[in-house]
Amino acid sequence: MPIRYIKAAPTTYVIQFQDGKVRREGPGLSFLYWAPTTTLVAVPLASADVPFVFNEVTKDFQAVTLQGQLTYRVADPKRLASLLDYSITPGGKYLSNDPEKLEERLVQVAQVRARTVVQGMDLREVLVRSEVVEAQVLAALGATEAIRMLGVEVMGFSLLSVRPTPEMSRALEAEAREGLQRRADEAIYSRRNAAVEQERRIKESELSTELAVEEKRRQIREAQMAADIAVEEQRAALMARWTENERHAADARAYALEKVLAPVRGVDWKTLMAANGGGNDPKLNIALAFREMAENAGKIGELNMSPELLSGLLGPTQKEPASEPQQRTRGNR
Repeated sequence: MPIRYIKAAPTTYVIQFQDGKVRREGPGLSFLYWAPTTTLVAVPLASADVPFVFNEVTKDFQAVTLQGQLTYRVADPKRLASLLDYSITPGGKYLSNDPEKLEERLVQVAQVRARTVVQGMDLREVLVRSEVVEAQVLAALGATEAIRMLGVEVMGFSLLSVRPTPEMSRALEAEAREGLQRRADEAIYSRRNAAVEQERRIKESELSTELAVEEKRRQIREAQMAADIAVEEQRAALMARWTENERHAADARAYALEKVLAPVRGVDWKTLMAANGGGNDPKLNIALAFREMAENAGKIGELNMSPELLSGLLGPTQKEPASEPQQRTRGNR
């Protein structure tokens, strides 16, 4: 049948050429057309992902493999259709392989830009800063004139992996492992040093506390000694004052006794006895008589005392019986 029907998806831009002229164009069109004189062009507008694998060399001459994907979409389908053949058969297949060449061109341009970025970085920097590589390559692709001329917009450049050679990978792993082990050892040493330092501070604090306690104890002992000395000094002063007072009191009593005895110092004791009223006591008089006899013992030849006399002296005083012993004493004398 020379009359055909086409129904395109909304993400497909269709251009109908007839007799060398554009009859209709737009996304998602559906129409009947005369097949013998009509050429259909279908440009996909949906975004597409193109995988890639780049083998590049870094600034320090180390091989590195970049693996990822490039995301793009057609921004100007008419421009792209004018540069590449996107004509299709009535069955919907492309008549040429130009649509595949678009992806190859994009990958080639991306590889050139990625090579420029990677060659300006060291291997370690490329491995740990893949986001920098992505950002720089994406910016470079957006500013590439060849891509703008194709009417294509690069939406993203993503790196899924960045790998060095196996030998370099093992070397980096060993270096990283040694670095981690060294940092672990440093952490252990630091922890030990911190523990020793903390222990030293604790010991110093304990010694300071002990010194402070001993200082307080010394101050307390000194204060107690000072208090004891003060008490002893007060006691000594009190004792000295008491002794002085006692001495003054004794001096006063001696002075008073001396003044009392001064008038009678030269008076006979017998006179004093008589003045004191002691002569009225017979026993006292007998005692005085015996004392006189004792004083004049050399003058007495013999002295006889009867039991009656002793019992009379020791017994109650009787005036009448006393005369006989006196007379007898005189006779014997």
